[in-house]
Amino acid sequence: MTDATGGTNATSGPGAQRVPGAAPGPAGAGGSGADDAGAARRVRVVLVDDHRMFRTGVQAEIGETARTGVEVVGEAADVDQAVTVITATRPEVVLLDVHLPGGGGVEVLRRSASLMADQDRPVRFLALSVSDAAEDVIGVIRGGARGYVTKTITGTDLVDAIFRVSEGDAVFSPRLAGFVLDAFASTDAPPLDEDLDRLTQREREVLRLIARGYAYKEIAKQLFISVKTVESHVSAVLRKLQLSNRHELTRWATARRLV
Repeated sequence: MTDATGGTNATSGPGAQRVPGAAPGPAGAGGSGADDAGAARRVRVVLVDDHRMFRTGVQAEIGETARTGVEVVGEAADVDQAVTVITATRPEVVLLDVHLPGGGGVEVLRRSASLMADQDRPVRFLALSVSDAAEDVIGVIRGGARGYVTKTITGTDLVDAIFRVSEGDAVFSPRLAGFVLDAFASTDAPPLDEDLDRLTQREREVLRLIARGYAYKEIAKQLFISVKTVESHVSAVLRKLQLSNRHELTRWATARRLV
């Protein structure tokens, strides 16, 4: 994909991460310069999603800077790439998928906490996911995301959501807004599970599959990771939850109705 900033491209692994050149205010995708009408209202964005074709589609939909005012300054396909690109580019907004190799969107948020807390140049996160599961929504909002929209959103609405988040607003897809308010404001909202919150998104996925009786090879195939990586995740889960084996893990997950 052509770098929207006109800067150099740096690739690492199968998902290319793009880090723009140092010069501020480059021309947008339409080839216009700083005098372009879109430059009057511009937001710099990093796009984080492990599906290259989806990133390409979003870039085409919102990345024509002269028209939309959105400047896509970087992309990433997993957690490590995301943290590297976000730190290097310091965008106003990160469009963040919830399910990512390396720990999920929650892990990106955890490792970007200092950037979100920056009073002068805060990096704000807008979750953009196919999932509307309660756990995914609440997980990233707890992690510090300013909003959550699903991938059914239109390009025009996504651009609007990006600008609103850049200005500090909280933005949610209509169906999710009421759910989030209920979850955080209702006295009937379930208490926080501190043990579960210690786990990354990927560790929770592995936990569920282990509790459902999947073998390591089956988990690796379903999550598109290696058996060795599955073993590492299981070890991390057991350590964090202070459990001894997968049988105790299954009982733990069943007791919390996670299976």
